[in-house]
Amino acid sequence: MDHVIVKDVEKTYFNKEENTSFTVFNNINLKIKKGEFLSLLGPSGCGKSTLLNIIAGLDKSTKGMVQVGSKPVNGPGPDRGVVFQEAALMPWLTVLENVMFGLKKKMNKEQAEKKALEYLKLVHLSKFVKSYPHELSGGMKQRVSIARALAMDPEILLMDEPFGALDEQTRSMLHKEVQYIWEQTGKTIIFVTHNIRESVLLSDRIILMGTRPGGIISEFPVNIPRPRKPSSPEFIKLEEDIMNLLAGEIEKVMKEEMGDDYNSKKASLLYSSNRNMGEHI
Repeated sequence: MDHVIVKDVEKTYFNKEENTSFTVFNNINLKIKKGEFLSLLGPSGCGKSTLLNIIAGLDKSTKGMVQVGSKPVNGPGPDRGVVFQEAALMPWLTVLENVMFGLKKKMNKEQAEKKALEYLKLVHLSKFVKSYPHELSGGMKQRVSIARALAMDPEILLMDEPFGALDEQTRSMLHKEVQYIWEQTGKTIIFVTHNIRESVLLSDRIILMGTRPGGIISEFPVNIPRPRKPSSPEFIKLEEDIMNLLAGEIEKVMKEEMGDDYNSKKASLLYSSNRNMGEHI
C-alpha cells in the first residue's frame, strides 16, 4: 500500500529583481509504502531537505503534487511529524513539558502527561523528565525531539539529518534507538542523510539524488537482514556500489563551488571513513 506519492515534483526559485531562476530538482516521482523506512541520500545541495520540506508541507513545489494516502499535501498536518537537525527545544520548559506542549492542545493535562511519559520511556529518558534542555547532551536533546514528534502520533516521521551534528559514538547509539522506535511503532519514516553508512544501516530502501538541477538518479533496496553489521561483505558491497555511483556527483558540486581552484586530486578529501557524502564541501 502506497503511503506517500510524489508525482512530477519540481522546485525552482525565482529572483524577480534580477530576472533569474535556478531549479533545485525536477521530475521527482516516488512512491513510499506504509511502514517503510526510506532514506534520501545525496551530496550537499541536491535538494534532499527541500524535498522533505515539500512532503512535510513546510514548502511548496513549483510543479507536481504530493499525496499522503488519498489526500494532497497543501501544508503541514498532524499526519506528518518532523525532526530537524537541531532539536529546537524550548529552553524554559522541562523535558516533560517540551513533549507535552503540543499534546495539551488535543487533550487535558493529565492525559498529555501520561502520553508524554510513554514516549519518553520509549526513547529511554524517563529519568530526565524534570531536566531542562541545557542540562542534556546533544543526543539526549534529539531523543526529546523524537519523543515530541512521536507523541503527536503522526502516520509519517520525517527526519532531516537528525544526527548530522552529533559525534560518532552518540550517532551510533541513536541509530539503534531509531531502529527500535521504528520496529515498535510501525511508522513510515523518511530520513534525509548524506552519510552512506547510515542509510545502509537504517533503510529498507535508499533513494539517490544527483546534483542541481537534481533528481532521482537511482535507488537501492537494502535486503540485508537486521541487525546489520557494517563489516559484513553485503554491507561493504552496497556501500561501494553507492559510492561509485555518487562520486561523480560530488565532484560536480566541488567544481561548481571551487571553479578554477578545483583539483581532482583533492577528491579523496570527500570520502571519509564513515562514507559521508561531501562533508568537506
